Amino acid sequence: MTFAVSTAQRRARLVARHRLSAPAATVTEATEAMVALHATDPATVYLSARARADAVTTGTVDDALYQKRRIVRTLGMRRTVFVVAAPLLPVVQRACTDDVARRLRRQLERDLGNAGVGGTDTAGAAGWLRSAEAGVLRALAARGSATGAQLSADEPRLRTQLAYQPGKSYGGVANITSRVLGLIAAEGHMIRGHRRGGWTSGQFEWFPADAWLAGGTGPDGGTGADAAAARAELAHRWLLAFGPAPAADLQWWAGWTGAQTKAALAALDVREVDLDGQPGVLLAGDEAFEDDVAPAACLLPALDPTPMGWQSRGWYLGPHGPALFDRSGNIGPTVWWEGRIIGGWAQRPSGEVAYRLLEDAEPDASAAVAAEAARLESWLGPARVTPRFRTPLERELTA
Repeated sequence: MTFAVSTAQRRARLVARHRLSAPAATVTEATEAMVALHATDPATVYLSARARADAVTTGTVDDALYQKRRIVRTLGMRRTVFVVAAPLLPVVQRACTDDVARRLRRQLERDLGNAGVGGTDTAGAAGWLRSAEAGVLRALAARGSATGAQLSADEPRLRTQLAYQPGKSYGGVANITSRVLGLIAAEGHMIRGHRRGGWTSGQFEWFPADAWLAGGTGPDGGTGADAAAARAELAHRWLLAFGPAPAADLQWWAGWTGAQTKAALAALDVREVDLDGQPGVLLAGDEAFEDDVAPAACLLPALDPTPMGWQSRGWYLGPHGPALFDRSGNIGPTVWWEGRIIGGWAQRPSGEVAYRLLEDAEPDASAAVAAEAARLESWLGPARVTPRFRTPLERELTA
């Protein structure tokens, strides 16, 4: 007999496992509960941690990131920047980032070759790029840490310019600095370290990976972990946090091919389940569902890992997608009640946290959302947060 899981059960598990009803004790525990926190928008890390852990301040997040270094910023799934617990970094590297790095290198070598940089073919461009990367790493080692501007001054080849989309209104010329530095980091040689500026700043200093990470082991953990085993480990963690779910959701979240996803699941003990008529997978032995989860009102930030954890979102998003997502698939700030999205929020220039419920809510829900909005407004204090990717409702609330 097929094991059936209702939408209500999935929502209750989401609330419990994503630490929305019973907060984690530390920022690291909150990160581990989600597998990873989105970090494309730097403010998301702080706001996602605040929603899931007790007594979080920007200082406690900074401590975990920059002093104790228990969580680390890295390029990972879907070529997206995440924050992961330091012990998980080698898994993400082998399971996802190595493939991302190979694609980034091919694309950059092609673009350099087309521009005649390093010669008239891709082989010449590849050699030129390797030489430039070596120069960057020498400069970084000499400095100990550096900004992109400092590395560009030390290694002038970083200021090489390429033309993109010539003849198009959105085209132009840009330095290759960020592409080269991102590639070096994706291959595990550099880490995005201390931030420069406030906690919403996207500017960071680069550090040699071995110097930044505890034990000096680098992102491979000194293990030489097998990519297939790493994908199985990452799939196991994702299923604990986001399962049961369709296998296609795991494939989308990880940025894997269908074959990679199938192999990762085949390496695990999973069982097929029925998700209100949709096939899904669940870790064997994880069939006990929470039946005593307290109602929870939550205001989650733009690009929070909960709404971005699945590709098929109807069971918690309902009809609210057009108001809450931008055209590229980035979600804005959301209001949650009992494991589903019921509205969105934004911070106005005055500092007020404004929200709008997109469906009728019972009195208890309305009161809980209002109280949570007041708590978030107090937590933000003088800080002002504008999501990097603006969405229709967020824009309306701040107009």
